[in-house]
Formats: sequence, C-alpha cells, structure tokens
Amino acid sequence: MIDVPAVLAGDRLALARLLSEIENDSVAGRQALNLLFPHTGRAHLIGITGPPGTGKSSLVNQLARHFRQDQGNGLPPRVAVAAVDPSSPFTGGAVLGDRIRMMDRSADPGVFIRSMATRGSLGGLARATAGVVQAFDAAGYAIILIETVGAGQAEVDIARLAHTTVVVEAPGLGDDIQAIKAGILEAADILVVNKADRPGVDNTERALRGMLKLAHPGPRVFRHHGRLESSKSLSSESDANMRTDKQTSPAAVWIPPVLRTVATDGQGIVELAAAIARHRAHLQQSGELAQRERARLRNELDLRIQERLVHRWRTEVANGRYESMIDSIMKRELSPEQAAARLVKD
Repeated sequence: MIDVPAVLAGDRLALARLLSEIENDSVAGRQALNLLFPHTGRAHLIGITGPPGTGKSSLVNQLARHFRQDQGNGLPPRVAVAAVDPSSPFTGGAVLGDRIRMMDRSADPGVFIRSMATRGSLGGLARATAGVVQAFDAAGYAIILIETVGAGQAEVDIARLAHTTVVVEAPGLGDDIQAIKAGILEAADILVVNKADRPGVDNTERALRGMLKLAHPGPRVFRHHGRLESSKSLSSESDANMRTDKQTSPAAVWIPPVLRTVATDGQGIVELAAAIARHRAHLQQSGELAQRERARLRNELDLRIQERLVHRWRTEVANGRYESMIDSIMKRELSPEQAAARLVKD
C-alpha cells in the first residue's frame, strides 16, 4: 500500500516506492496515481532530447544545478529528473548510466533523479514515464527534466509530454544536412548546439538556423496515431484563416532560439535556463500552455483507452483463436489484414 499523504508531503522514500510500483504497472501504483492526480498540473515539464552522443545527460545535470541555485527570489525550486535509458532487446536489462553521470546532484535533497528503462517502448520514452512525471508533480517538484533515450529523428513522444522541448545537437556527428530532415527537430521549442567548443560548430548552427527559416511559424504539429495533430486547437474555419503569416501577431509566435553550450564546464547554461523561462512565459501569455496540457492529457487518455480495449479483446477472444490466425498467416492462407478483420468480427 502506497502512503499517498507521505508522497504529497515530499517524503523521498514513499515517492521512490511509488515510482517502482508505477514502473511495474501494479494495482497499488495505479490507485495511488488516481489519488494524486488532483494535486498535479503545477510543474513545468522540460524535455531534453536529441541524437546519442550530444551530451544530454551532462546538460540535464547542469540545468538541475542552475535551477537549484539561489535566484534571489526565495527558496530554489525542487527539481526532479526522469532519465530514460534503452533496454536490451536480448536480455531486457538496462545500464541506467544517466544516474552515474548525475551523481553530484544526488547529494542535493531538493533533487530527485529516477532512471528508468524503456522496456521495449519506442519513441524515446518508457511506458511509465507519464505516470512517473505525474508522481513528481504531485510530490511538489516544480521543475521536471525528462531526458529521452536519444533514438534519433523518430523520437518525438517527448513533444506530447513536455511543455518545453529542448533538442540538443552537437558538431561532428555526421552530415549537417541530417539536422534539417523532418522528425525530431520539428518538436523543438529550443535548439541547443552542445559541445560548442568542438570544430564544426558554425556549420551545425548554420544548418539549424536554415531549418528555422524554412519552417512555417505556428503551433507545434506532430503525427499521432497516423494523423496530424496540433497543440493549438482550431475550432472553426475562421480560426484557421487567422493562422496566416500576415494576420498572426509576431508576439504570438514563438521562434525557437539556437543556443550554444558546453555542458562539461557550464558554458551557456544561464542563457539556456533564461530561454526556458521565456518560453514558459510565452506559453502562459499566449494561452498555449493550457492547450498543450490539454493535448498531453488527450494523448494519455487515448493510450489508456487503447490499452484497456486491447486487454479486453484478448480476454474475450476464444482460446486458441488468435494462435490459429497466426498459423494461417504463417501458411499464407490469410493476410494480416484479413486475419485482423476476422478476429475483430468474432
């Protein structure tokens, strides 16, 4: 049984136990999340994503250090870190090395670091990430840093979870034209060229700025379940007509800034934190924060419904019926489409 009042009071041991239950998708974990949900919605969710080798973990470590410093406006905010590592497709295990890279933050009682394995989930996040973030939010962590696996251009699930998405690139990782390809960069609210002390940083930054010039200003758009969705809902054709370059106020459009950092020694971290704060203010002033939160909750609801429907179907399908369909597909007697149609009809 999870001690929900202790979690709300910020007890680290109770929170750690809850996170384990969430990752294991236990009944106790789900019940605790139901009780905690009314206490959520206050944290700023910051996603850190990008290709492997760009220094995301070091950047997260430096951001946590910065946010925990005295800003001259009272107690510094409590910071939680959810770091996702890939699971081995052979053993199912994960190194969880991000926790090692952030060891110097683990001594701070105002910082909670949780490493988790993807456990086969695609898109850069673990299946339990949304629940872990919800638990952090309810426990009073004002800033939640979510570091993704670093899978590449298809890793856009973070755009559906975070309020502010920071995409990290680095010079010397290959052809600079990679930066312009459709995919992960379209989810960026802030672009960071880390390891800016390396040769080729000018070319990398130039490629990113070139991508921004080609991009059409407007709300974040992503593909979800095969259809394009936007964080800004357009309720009528007249609303859609207002989404033109001439009619949209420049103040209402967020153009992702391109920043340089050297995370190993903290260069550019102050500027990055300031850009994150500006983006948060922009979301609040424009009303997009509520729209993104609505899109995030809609996405989570859709996933929950899918899970329940699939589970219900699997429990109701006749014993052996599913496996017999697999046998028919193997013999090329039925196509997967035909088999699916028969199973659903049954």
